[in-house]
Amino acid sequence: MIELLRSENPALISALKAALADVDIQVFEFDGAWADTYVGVTPRRLMVADEDLTQARRVAQAVCPEELPPEKPST
Repeated sequence: MIELLRSENPALISALKAALADVDIQVFEFDGAWADTYVGVTPRRLMVADEDLTQARRVAQAVCPEELPPEKPST
């Protein structure tokens, strides 16, 4: 599993999860309970399988380009 995105915006998380489901990418939301408990302190994280990362980043780029973190260089 690898992190695709972190956000405190539940509408953005929902929209991105729906867009990823449309292209059959399984996405997992981490830290939802913490984010609900500690609003504004803990962001939700969307995680995808390593092999889905490239396609998931393309989808995220279309849905929320301003929220997507830059790609980490390959090592």
